[in-house]
Amino acid sequence: MAGGCFWCLEAVYDDMAGVESVESGYIGGSAQDPTYKQVCMGMTGHAEAVRLTFDPAVVSFRDLLEVFFTIHDPTTLNRQGNDVGTQYRSAIFYTSPEQRDTAEAILRELESEQVFRDPIVTEIASATVFYAAENYHQDYFKNNPFQPYCQFAVAPKLRKFREKFAARRKQGSPPLAS
Repeated sequence: MAGGCFWCLEAVYDDMAGVESVESGYIGGSAQDPTYKQVCMGMTGHAEAVRLTFDPAVVSFRDLLEVFFTIHDPTTLNRQGNDVGTQYRSAIFYTSPEQRDTAEAILRELESEQVFRDPIVTEIASATVFYAAENYHQDYFKNNPFQPYCQFAVAPKLRKFREKFAARRKQGSPPLAS
């Protein structure tokens, strides 16, 4: 999934029960083995994204998408807050026809219920090669909770997840640093 900066998505999904692993990286572009610098400069067509491994007996793909559509703005094309560029686009990269169908269904529901004032621009595409981001991007929020971007952008999304989806949190998750 791609929904702006991968640090935000990673922090939220790391906190979600049933999510076994979250890896920040790049997907949906043309370059092989892109670097963070190349992706940030918009040179590769990749989106900053997270690859999730989850236990479907605990959390469904639909549950993951409900969180996804809550913690980012799916109506802004190639942008999340101050982060601007195609690398920050909203996208769901499915790995099976069932995931595609679920993503399309939830998108139709959100649109028919007019949950958002503006049209949803989230791309739904078949997963291509996922390239793991550099090591310093992995567990970024856990390792840098007081970094200004983390306090300004990541912490509010994690707080929103914890408030709206309290029952879906992993047991023993650490409190947010303030």
